[in-house]
Amino acid sequence: MAEMIPAWVDGKLTPVDKVDVHREGLRHRAVSVFVMDGEQILIQRRATGKFHGVGLWSNSCCTHPRWNESPEDCATRRLREELGITGIYPAFADRLEYRTTLGDGLVEHEVVDIFLAFGWVGMALTPNPDEVSDLRWVGLYDLAADVVRHPDRYTIWLQIYLEEHMDRIFAALLRN
Repeated sequence: MAEMIPAWVDGKLTPVDKVDVHREGLRHRAVSVFVMDGEQILIQRRATGKFHGVGLWSNSCCTHPRWNESPEDCATRRLREELGITGIYPAFADRLEYRTTLGDGLVEHEVVDIFLAFGWVGMALTPNPDEVSDLRWVGLYDLAADVVRHPDRYTIWLQIYLEEHMDRIFAALLRN
């Protein structure tokens, strides 16, 4: 069954099949969540069955909202579906837009709502093996440095977030 996500077609937000969106490089909606404990970030390694970014480390969870789904509801849903996390509520941090190639003829052109969710190291996690192959907590600055040293280990969007927008995404955290 096709997964319909919000994408702009001729300037109008329209439900379009996720695969077609990426093959055609259409500008589309997305959501990314960073689960934080102070400066520690929960990152995930993407499962082998993922559409793209297979085996790469990424932010806590990310996806595309369903047609007519709010970004907030989408972020909460994906915390539950990908990581088994309930009872924490993501807070909007920023909205970014980027365009990049993914390989295999796929293009990511996202308008992404980024959320921070405050959890804790040691919290109960039950990752969905169809989505996540590994999890770990890492310091924000250590992660940013490792992304620069070893970009081939990380999803392109995590690289973009940390290399180009870290100050915006984590503004409240970095002020303290």
